[in-house]
Amino acid sequence: MEHRAWQGVIVDFDWSVIAGALPALFKGAQLTVLITVFGLVGGTLLGVSFGLMRAYGGRMLSSLGWAYVGLVRGTPIVVQVMFIYFALPGLIGLRVDPMSAAIASIIINSGAYIAEIVRGAFLSVPRGLAEAGLAMGLPHWRVLAFVVGPVAFRRMTPALGNQFIVSLKDTSLFIVIGVGELTRQGQEIMATNFRAVEIWTAVAVIYLLLIGVLTLGLRVLEKRMRIL
Repeated sequence: MEHRAWQGVIVDFDWSVIAGALPALFKGAQLTVLITVFGLVGGTLLGVSFGLMRAYGGRMLSSLGWAYVGLVRGTPIVVQVMFIYFALPGLIGLRVDPMSAAIASIIINSGAYIAEIVRGAFLSVPRGLAEAGLAMGLPHWRVLAFVVGPVAFRRMTPALGNQFIVSLKDTSLFIVIGVGELTRQGQEIMATNFRAVEIWTAVAVIYLLLIGVLTLGLRVLEKRMRIL
């Protein structure tokens, strides 16, 4: 145990508390990663679909995409997950377990932000590139997928990385519905031993490690796909 004085206050920092809490915290971290991965896979698919609708879908599809993006970006994710978990059973009789509600909220929330990233990236590609592909006789979908798409993906990589990091941190908000992710595990351990300094320090370090690994991977990907 270390005793440190800070502004006249003695702080007892017991490393054994962290050692004893690590198994439960790692279990929570695994659940955090699981929610993030499944949520971002679904959110990316949803975001790409609505982003292309916003960019190329015509008035009706573009309006539908605009309504979805505006609704989701205009409300906090904690409200969205509580609506899914608490309100849907009353509205349509659909009961959702906490884990499914957490993943669904990440999908819906990240999908809206990714949609705008996709829309902006595709519309930023010079029109001449698409026109060249069409002039070669390629159908429009192949032009988007194989001519415009690779350039747009390179341009959207940094913004997607930022959104992935935000979504990972957003999982901490699912404590409100009892999901046993990292923050929830930290709260439960702290409630039993009252060692807030050690527990929340450990939680913060684990989040930093998770985000650091994600940031490093995204940076490597960005360098590989950078447009010179």
